[in-house]
Amino acid sequence: MTTQAPRTDALIDAILPHVAFDGWSETAFRAAAADLDMDMAEARALAPRGALDLAVAFHRRGDRRMVEALHAEPVADMRMRDRIARAIRLRLDVAGDREAVRRGSALFALPIHAAEGARLIWGTADAIWSALGDGSEDINWYTKRATLSGVYAATVLYWLGDDSLEHQATDAFIDRRIDNVMQVEKVKAQVNGNRMLKPFLAPLDRLGAMVRPPRRTPPADLPGSWTLPRG
Repeated sequence: MTTQAPRTDALIDAILPHVAFDGWSETAFRAAAADLDMDMAEARALAPRGALDLAVAFHRRGDRRMVEALHAEPVADMRMRDRIARAIRLRLDVAGDREAVRRGSALFALPIHAAEGARLIWGTADAIWSALGDGSEDINWYTKRATLSGVYAATVLYWLGDDSLEHQATDAFIDRRIDNVMQVEKVKAQVNGNRMLKPFLAPLDRLGAMVRPPRRTPPADLPGSWTLPRG
């Protein structure tokens, strides 16, 4: 995951106190720039769409911090379901400012920004699976992220309304959602193991095996690519 410019981080930190009152708005954006004595031309260069870009950057910064925290945790001996649950809990922990998340959820629920919000949720699911070492090279790459996106999105909404001690109710909610997913996976395994259904499932299996995840890097033969000389 790419790092973020220090000045962008500073602008995010400056806007957060204003977001609680003005949301991710132009008013909050201008107030943040003023707090930093930052010229609006520089602020626009860092965030051309203003507060919207900062809301996106705030979310992606949370993803990076979650990955860093997850790599520092001893999760190697955990069951995969426990690793995923831990990753989701860490992502909520590093979010920090719950009001900023609440305001961001409202922003990305707007039809004009819904696609952007969906990309951010998918990005979080991808960051979790990648950090956990997912090596899927077929349709499972997509199904894993789609399933986790649904779990994470539902968890965030629950967490925003959770007033329990140390968010214990959210922890229980995460466990329940993952239990639901595991039940679906159990049914899928039973179906795949049914000999009577194998002739009907074989074409779908072959089709699924042909699906590939998106390339992480551009092909080396594209114009503008350069490879270090050998020797």
